[in-house]
Amino acid sequence: MEKKVFHRKNVCRFCNEKKKDISFKETYLLKGFLTERGKIIPRRISGNCSSHQKALTRAVKRSRSIAFLAFVEER
Repeated sequence: MEKKVFHRKNVCRFCNEKKKDISFKETYLLKGFLTERGKIIPRRISGNCSSHQKALTRAVKRSRSIAFLAFVEER
C-alpha cells in the first residue's frame, strides 16, 4: 500500500493581508524570512508571490546596508 502525501499550497502572506509595500525598517517582519545563517528563505518555501518576494529581497538588502539587519548571524 502506497502512502499518499498531501501538500498544501503556500499562499502569499502579503497578498492575504493586502499589504502594498514592505519597508526595510520593519526588521521584526524581515527576520521571519531569514534563516539562522542570515540567508533569505526562497519563494517555494515561504509561499510568497514573485512581486512580494522581489520587494522582500530588496527590503532585506537595504536594511543590511543600513545595518538594521546583520549580514550573518553571530553565534
